[in-house]
Amino acid sequence: MAQNIESHFPFKMSKPAQRALAGAGITGLEQLTDLTEAEVSKLHGMGPKTMEQLRVALAEKGLSFAKK
Repeated sequence: MAQNIESHFPFKMSKPAQRALAGAGITGLEQLTDLTEAEVSKLHGMGPKTMEQLRVALAEKGLSFAKK
C-alpha cells in the first residue's frame, strides 16, 4: 500500500496523485527537479490541477521540473 505523502508537499493533493508519486518513489518537491513535467504528467492520477500545484510549489522554492 502506498504511503501517505501529503505531508511532504505544501498543499493538499488528491489521493490518486499521492499514490502516483509514492509509486514512483517521489516523496518531496526536490525529487521532481530530476523529472520533466511531461514525465510527471504521464503518471496515473496526475491531473491539470495537481500539475499546476506542483509548478507553483516548485517555483516558490526557486525550483522547476527538469528540462530535457
